[in-house]
Amino acid sequence: MSQISQFKAQMINGGARPNQFMVQIQFPTIVPMGTAGGQAGQKLQFLAKSASLPSSTVADVAVSFRGRPVHFAGERDFQPWSIEVYNDNDFIVRNAFESWVDTIQNSESTNGTQNPNLYQVDMQVLQMDRNDRVVKEYTFKDAWPQEVGMIGLDWEANNQIEIFPVTFQYNYWTSSSSQGSYVA
Repeated sequence: MSQISQFKAQMINGGARPNQFMVQIQFPTIVPMGTAGGQAGQKLQFLAKSASLPSSTVADVAVSFRGRPVHFAGERDFQPWSIEVYNDNDFIVRNAFESWVDTIQNSESTNGTQNPNLYQVDMQVLQMDRNDRVVKEYTFKDAWPQEVGMIGLDWEANNQIEIFPVTFQYNYWTSSSSQGSYVA
C-alpha cells in the first residue's frame, strides 16, 4: 500500500501550477505601428488571462482484414489554439489583433496579404515554476489569428474587466522536450 511519504517523494518540486504561465507573441511587421503592434506584444504577456498547453492527435487508419479492423497510425493533426485576453481601456492588444486579421483580408475591400511569411509568426506559451523559471515551452509554428472573438457587453456586468478570446491556426507545434525526430 502506498504511503503519503512515497507520494510526496514524487512531487519534489511541488507540482506544476496552471496559473504560472506566459504567452509571448511578436506581432508581424504588417500590423501597423499605429495600432502599437510592438507594445501589444509586451502588454499581452500580462493581459493573457488564460491559455492552454496544446494537444495533438494521431489519426486512426483502419484497414479491414477478414472482416476485422486492423488499426494503424495515420497523420498527426494539430488543433487550433486559443487564449483569452483581458481588455484594457486603450484597446492596444485588441486593436493589434484586429489589424492583424484586417491585413490578412480587409473586410471592406477583401484584399489582403497573400505571402504567409508576412502574416504568420511563431508564438510561445511558457509554463513556469513559482520562481518564474521556464520549465516547459511550446512554440506554435507559422501561427496567425483565425478568430478575434467577441466582447460581451452587459449593463449588469459590474465589477468585471472585459475578456475576449483569440483563436490561432498554425502548422505545428514543438516543445522544449520534443526534437522533431523519431526512433526507428
